[in-house]
Amino acid sequence: MSKQKIALVTGGSRGLGKDMVMSLAKDGHDIIFTYHSNEKAAKEVQAAVHDLGQKAVILQLDVADIKSFLSFKTQVSEALSKYWDAMEFHSLVNNAGVGIHASFAETTEEQFDTLVNIHLKSTFFLTQALLSLVADGGHIVNLSSGLARFCMPGYAAYGTMKGAVETLTKYMAKELGARKINVNVVAPGAIETDFGGGTVRDNKDVNALIASQTALGRVGLPEDIGPVVAFLCSDAAHWINAQRIEVSGGVVL
Repeated sequence: MSKQKIALVTGGSRGLGKDMVMSLAKDGHDIIFTYHSNEKAAKEVQAAVHDLGQKAVILQLDVADIKSFLSFKTQVSEALSKYWDAMEFHSLVNNAGVGIHASFAETTEEQFDTLVNIHLKSTFFLTQALLSLVADGGHIVNLSSGLARFCMPGYAAYGTMKGAVETLTKYMAKELGARKINVNVVAPGAIETDFGGGTVRDNKDVNALIASQTALGRVGLPEDIGPVVAFLCSDAAHWINAQRIEVSGGVVL
């Protein structure tokens, strides 16, 4: 087994996932990360990781396609063997996601099912598929949202999925404790990315409103989130387990 720490991050080619990949690399991790469709962006992140002196392997994955997870596991196993002469990786970050903004009254079953598949079923079944590749004593970080704690119109379905992820995290921590794997959830607040069409980043009125409701007086940036995920994937965080850590600057207190 390779002694080099290896992390697997889903949705690592842009936004929060990109910063998680870079923060983990800065902390000395080699990385396997997935992208959905933008291979060019993924290769740019891969090159940036290499510039830091760490290895990075990119794999394509649609987290909504649950049936693809066993073949994805095979790809991960092959990558571990080829690039690290390893059979396991140390940290799994279930980050990939999409945003859908629709009022409760107007949310369609198709929109609801899309969010179920991408946020909830993928976190459950991808972790399940990869479990034999996660090292004993390793780390799992799931992604939630501030919207699981406070409510904003238009996010009923999204917030529901994230609330479910938070409950799932506690069950995972309970059942994987025998293997000394700790499982935690990070809940970002509003962040300036292209997520959900880039509203928080590009709409000045929305940005100002959120900043006015945040104790630290601004909207979050991707670089606010990555270091927290990297910490939770470090040995220093081994005794933090089944916790929800909101990284929001103190929004809606």
